[in-house]
Amino acid sequence: MYTERPTAIHDAVAWSSTVSTAQQHRVLPDGCLDLLWIHGRVVVAGPDTVAYLASWEPGTPFVGLRLGAGLGPRVVGTPAHLLRDQRVPLDQLWPDADVRRLAERLAGAPDPAGVLEDVATARLIANPAPDGVVAHVARRLGQGVRVDTVAGEVGLSARQLHRRSVDAFGYGPKTLARILRMNRALELSRAGTPSALAAVSSGYADQAHFSREVRSLAGATISSLVAA
Repeated sequence: MYTERPTAIHDAVAWSSTVSTAQQHRVLPDGCLDLLWIHGRVVVAGPDTVAYLASWEPGTPFVGLRLGAGLGPRVVGTPAHLLRDQRVPLDQLWPDADVRRLAERLAGAPDPAGVLEDVATARLIANPAPDGVVAHVARRLGQGVRVDTVAGEVGLSARQLHRRSVDAFGYGPKTLARILRMNRALELSRAGTPSALAAVSSGYADQAHFSREVRSLAGATISSLVAA
């Protein structure tokens, strides 16, 4: 069973999952970074460029904190592109003693996701965003605004925007825009919007364009993802 809830951190979601049978779960790219508590270890799931197939074992609880686009590097303290398409144990990024204390807290907590949220909140306070550029870029690209328009809104050249995006999101703004557009169209489809209309509403040329992007980024069909 999978559940998620909002947190006090803007654009962050706490989630948990336990399955009764072994299965693979297709994790779609979304521009986010997750802190995971699994098998007694804290792991950082970096931003994916394509779908990641996670193997879930029966009876093993998975707990995570999904940090919206741009938040993860401030929490983890590592540029997002260094974590792209990787699952990295936190003790490779933080001092061993700090990670051991965190693992002990998580092991004894009735709500491990709440512990991850508290830790992330403290890290965000200690590492405030220098400006609102990253949040603005993520929000506007998520709305389907063109990359060149977003660059003009934040007063950055294309090269500057790409550099900021790679550090904050793990990839350049054009890749992030593709990923966010796919997720936007899938959300509309899951809500009952016909795929052709969801495609055009999200900025695709047509349903065939939407289908090609889903296969490229998610490795699956629209219908299978909507059903899932």
